[in-house]
Amino acid sequence: MNRSLSLFAIGLVFGGGIGFTLAAANGVTFDGHDHGAHLAGMDHGDMDHAMMHDTPVDVPAADAPQVSLMVMSDPMAGYNLHVVAENFTFSPERASLANVAGEGHAHVYINGEKLGRLYNPWMHIDGLPKGEIEVKVTLNTNDHRPLAVNGTPVSATQMITVE
Repeated sequence: MNRSLSLFAIGLVFGGGIGFTLAAANGVTFDGHDHGAHLAGMDHGDMDHAMMHDTPVDVPAADAPQVSLMVMSDPMAGYNLHVVAENFTFSPERASLANVAGEGHAHVYINGEKLGRLYNPWMHIDGLPKGEIEVKVTLNTNDHRPLAVNGTPVSATQMITVE
Protein backbone atom coordinates (compact mmCIF):
# COMPACT_ATOMS: atom_id res chain seq x y z
CA MET A 1 0.00 0.00 0.00
CA ASN A 2 2.78 2.45 0.91
CA ARG A 3 4.59 1.66 -2.33
CA SER A 4 1.45 2.34 -4.39
CA LEU A 5 0.92 5.66 -2.68
CA SER A 6 4.56 6.61 -3.23
CA LEU A 7 4.42 5.71 -6.93
CA PHE A 8 1.16 7.64 -7.27
CA ALA A 9 2.75 10.77 -5.71
CA ILE A 10 5.84 10.47 -7.95
CA GLY A 11 3.58 10.10 -11.00
CA LEU A 12 1.64 13.22 -10.07
CA VAL A 13 4.80 15.29 -9.60
CA PHE A 14 6.47 14.17 -12.82
CA GLY A 15 3.23 14.09 -14.82
CA GLY A 16 2.30 17.58 -13.71
CA GLY A 17 5.80 18.87 -14.38
CA ILE A 18 5.89 17.34 -17.85
CA GLY A 19 2.40 18.70 -18.57
CA PHE A 20 3.33 22.24 -17.54
CA THR A 21 6.58 22.04 -19.51
CA LEU A 22 4.76 20.92 -22.66
CA ALA A 23 2.08 23.60 -22.19
CA ALA A 24 4.69 26.35 -21.75
CA ALA A 25 6.66 25.12 -24.77
CA ASN A 26 3.52 25.39 -26.91
CA GLY A 27 2.51 28.85 -25.65
CA VAL A 28 -0.45 27.66 -23.57
CA THR A 29 -1.34 30.02 -20.73
CA PHE A 30 -3.97 29.90 -18.02
CA ASP A 31 -5.11 33.52 -18.19
CA GLY A 32 -8.34 32.81 -20.11
CA HIS A 33 -9.48 34.41 -23.33
CA ASP A 34 -12.15 36.75 -24.65
CA HIS A 35 -15.31 34.98 -25.81
CA GLY A 36 -16.58 38.10 -27.62
CA ALA A 37 -15.17 37.00 -30.98
CA HIS A 38 -17.03 33.71 -30.72
CA LEU A 39 -20.49 35.25 -30.16
CA ALA A 40 -21.16 36.40 -33.72
CA GLY A 41 -23.79 34.15 -35.22
CA MET A 42 -24.45 32.20 -32.00
CA ASP A 43 -27.94 31.34 -30.83
CA HIS A 44 -29.74 32.88 -27.85
CA GLY A 45 -28.25 30.49 -25.32
CA ASP A 46 -24.76 31.72 -26.14
CA MET A 47 -25.45 35.46 -26.31
CA ASP A 48 -25.22 38.23 -23.73
CA HIS A 49 -28.74 38.30 -22.30
CA ALA A 50 -28.70 41.96 -21.28
CA MET A 51 -27.76 43.06 -24.80
CA MET A 52 -30.26 40.76 -26.49
CA HIS A 53 -33.18 41.60 -24.21
CA ASP A 54 -32.91 45.27 -25.12
CA THR A 55 -33.30 44.65 -28.87
CA PRO A 56 -37.01 44.97 -29.74
CA VAL A 57 -38.82 42.80 -32.26
CA ASP A 58 -40.80 45.18 -34.46
CA VAL A 59 -44.08 43.65 -35.64
CA PRO A 60 -46.41 44.99 -38.37
CA ALA A 61 -49.19 47.18 -36.96
CA ALA A 62 -51.89 45.07 -38.66
CA ASP A 63 -50.90 41.92 -36.73
CA ALA A 64 -49.56 43.58 -33.61
CA PRO A 65 -50.42 42.32 -30.16
CA GLN A 66 -52.10 44.77 -27.83
CA VAL A 67 -52.04 44.81 -24.06
CA SER A 68 -54.05 46.45 -21.31
CA LEU A 69 -53.92 46.02 -17.57
CA MET A 70 -55.95 46.55 -14.47
CA VAL A 71 -54.52 46.71 -10.94
CA MET A 72 -57.04 46.07 -8.14
CA SER A 73 -56.63 46.12 -4.40
CA ASP A 74 -56.70 42.59 -2.95
CA PRO A 75 -59.12 42.31 0.00
CA MET A 76 -56.50 40.42 2.05
CA ALA A 77 -53.29 42.31 1.18
CA GLY A 78 -51.48 43.81 -1.76
CA TYR A 79 -52.82 44.10 -5.30
CA ASN A 80 -53.99 41.83 -8.09
CA LEU A 81 -52.72 42.56 -11.58
CA HIS A 82 -54.88 41.44 -14.52
CA VAL A 83 -53.32 41.63 -17.99
CA VAL A 84 -55.44 41.37 -21.13
CA ALA A 85 -53.44 40.57 -24.26
CA GLU A 86 -54.91 40.49 -27.75
CA ASN A 87 -53.23 38.79 -30.75
CA PHE A 88 -50.85 37.23 -28.23
CA THR A 89 -50.62 33.87 -26.46
CA PHE A 90 -48.80 33.31 -23.18
CA SER A 91 -46.47 30.35 -23.74
CA PRO A 92 -44.59 29.46 -20.55
CA GLU A 93 -43.59 26.09 -22.00
CA ARG A 94 -41.43 27.90 -24.58
CA ALA A 95 -39.84 30.51 -22.30
CA SER A 96 -36.23 31.23 -23.27
CA LEU A 97 -36.61 29.35 -26.57
CA ALA A 98 -36.77 30.75 -30.10
CA ASN A 99 -39.19 33.50 -31.00
CA VAL A 100 -42.55 32.35 -32.40
CA ALA A 101 -44.73 35.14 -33.78
CA GLY A 102 -47.69 35.98 -31.56
CA GLU A 103 -46.52 34.23 -28.39
CA GLY A 104 -44.28 34.82 -25.40
CA HIS A 105 -44.67 36.28 -21.94
CA ALA A 106 -44.92 39.65 -20.19
CA HIS A 107 -42.48 41.56 -18.03
CA VAL A 108 -43.88 43.46 -15.04
CA TYR A 109 -42.22 46.68 -13.83
CA ILE A 110 -42.85 48.65 -10.66
CA ASN A 111 -41.62 52.26 -10.88
CA GLY A 112 -39.32 51.25 -13.74
CA GLU A 113 -37.74 48.30 -11.91
CA LYS A 114 -38.44 44.83 -13.27
CA LEU A 115 -40.48 42.82 -10.80
CA GLY A 116 -40.53 39.62 -12.84
CA ARG A 117 -42.02 37.65 -15.72
CA LEU A 118 -45.69 36.94 -16.20
CA TYR A 119 -46.74 33.70 -17.92
CA ASN A 120 -50.51 34.08 -17.53
CA PRO A 121 -52.97 36.95 -17.21
CA TRP A 122 -52.94 37.22 -13.38
CA MET A 123 -50.32 38.13 -10.78
CA HIS A 124 -50.46 39.06 -7.09
CA ILE A 125 -48.22 41.98 -6.08
CA ASP A 126 -47.39 42.64 -2.45
CA GLY A 127 -44.90 44.72 -0.50
CA LEU A 128 -45.19 47.89 -2.57
CA PRO A 129 -43.82 51.13 -1.11
CA LYS A 130 -46.29 53.81 -0.04
CA GLY A 131 -47.13 56.59 -2.49
CA GLU A 132 -47.73 56.86 -6.22
CA ILE A 133 -46.68 53.67 -7.98
CA GLU A 134 -46.34 53.04 -11.71
CA VAL A 135 -47.21 49.49 -12.76
CA LYS A 136 -46.08 48.71 -16.30
CA VAL A 137 -46.40 45.54 -18.37
CA THR A 138 -44.55 44.83 -21.63
CA LEU A 139 -45.19 41.96 -24.01
CA ASN A 140 -42.07 39.99 -24.87
CA THR A 141 -41.06 37.20 -27.21
CA ASN A 142 -40.18 33.73 -25.96
CA ASP A 143 -36.52 34.78 -26.10
CA HIS A 144 -37.31 37.83 -23.88
CA ARG A 145 -37.05 40.61 -26.47
CA PRO A 146 -39.70 43.32 -26.15
CA LEU A 147 -42.34 43.52 -28.87
CA ALA A 148 -42.74 46.88 -30.61
CA VAL A 149 -44.78 48.54 -33.34
CA ASN A 150 -42.87 51.17 -35.34
CA GLY A 151 -40.30 51.27 -32.54
CA THR A 152 -42.88 51.81 -29.77
CA PRO A 153 -42.96 49.01 -27.17
CA VAL A 154 -46.18 47.04 -26.80
CA SER A 155 -46.94 47.98 -23.20
CA ALA A 156 -49.56 49.24 -20.79
CA THR A 157 -49.20 51.34 -17.65
CA GLN A 158 -51.41 52.11 -14.68
CA MET A 159 -50.72 54.45 -11.77
CA ILE A 160 -51.92 53.39 -8.31
CA THR A 161 -51.69 55.00 -4.88
CA VAL A 162 -50.46 52.76 -2.09
CA GLU A 163 -51.43 53.96 1.38
